[in-house]
Amino acid sequence: MTVISAGIVKDLREKTGAGMMECKKALTESSGDFEKAIDLLRQKGLATAAKKAGRTASEGMIGSYIHMDKIGVMLEVNCETDFVARTDDFRELVKDIGMHITAANPSYLLRDDVPQDIIEREKEIYRAQVLNKPPQITEKIIEGKLDKFFSETCLMDQIFVKDPDQKKKIKDLITEKVAKLGENIVVKRFLRYQLGENQASEPKSC
Repeated sequence: MTVISAGIVKDLREKTGAGMMECKKALTESSGDFEKAIDLLRQKGLATAAKKAGRTASEGMIGSYIHMDKIGVMLEVNCETDFVARTDDFRELVKDIGMHITAANPSYLLRDDVPQDIIEREKEIYRAQVLNKPPQITEKIIEGKLDKFFSETCLMDQIFVKDPDQKKKIKDLITEKVAKLGENIVVKRFLRYQLGENQASEPKSC
């Protein structure tokens, strides 16, 4: 079995703009052949998804998801045209993200939205947990714990709750739809209500 290194996955991602998971899958299917992996991604339409990320997304829809009359989510998801906004694929994506927010309760949309003082506070907690470790190991541990923190609190870094393999992140889910629909797609903002809470959980929008 061909061993796929993290380095070659990163190189393929930078070359094609496809998600890390899709790059690794393509390399595995091509037995590590870089050029064949690019062809596989192109065939799936994923190699061009990143190029669409810079295009203006001003259409879309406001979606909602209610769970057991106890938790409610509203979210704005943008695309480039009203035509795509009306497709079943786009509406399914909005519904899936709304359902995910209901279940996973993210605090932020992006890791860049997390206030720096909260990040520093987390780092201090992690440092206190590894006081007796060598400095070079300490920083790696802190970095790993911080990535875990982002994966738990930031919507785009969270694992999609409907993914049975527990590997696909929300940003990967969106990338797949970008490749399929041929337009840039952006989660602009979301609002989550839970019965009994004093106020809604409203993260910073992008």
